[in-house]
Amino acid sequence: MQKQVKIVVYHAGQCDPKKCTALKLKRHGLVRLTRQIKFLPKRAVVLNPFSKIAFSPADRERVENFGLVALDCSWEHAEKVMLKRVRGTSRCLPILIAGNPVNFGKPTKLTTVEALAAALYVAGFKEEAAELLSIFKWGHTFVEINQERLENYANAKNSTEIIKLQRRFI
Repeated sequence: MQKQVKIVVYHAGQCDPKKCTALKLKRHGLVRLTRQIKFLPKRAVVLNPFSKIAFSPADRERVENFGLVALDCSWEHAEKVMLKRVRGTSRCLPILIAGNPVNFGKPTKLTTVEALAAALYVAGFKEEAAELLSIFKWGHTFVEINQERLENYANAKNSTEIIKLQRRFI
């Protein structure tokens, strides 16, 4: 039996609690929430939009062993949060299109659940990705509009190949 991927979300409390996907994931017992960066797992992969290295299937082993971290904060304050000493290995997600109702169709404007699901999918944890998205009415839309990208990213070997694939999609 495959062990469960440990997912932790740093929650900055900057969003509308009714629309917050991280809080809903927590209510369903799918993620652990922390409000302090110092409590993030030390060697986990941190989804950081300012990272210079793209998330790729090469990160699978680290995700499996140490977990996956999402930073849930508003886009306006994201850089401030990232400038704090974030523990773990930072990776940015490749270009994907939002399927959520607030930013539908916008490139890179993903919700926390979309970011986590994308990373899980690319790392080969497709069932886990589907489980996270299944608790949202619009969850299936994210995979549907990004199917080709997600499959291509999941078949890449490393960050360099992800960057090459992104250029094809732009």
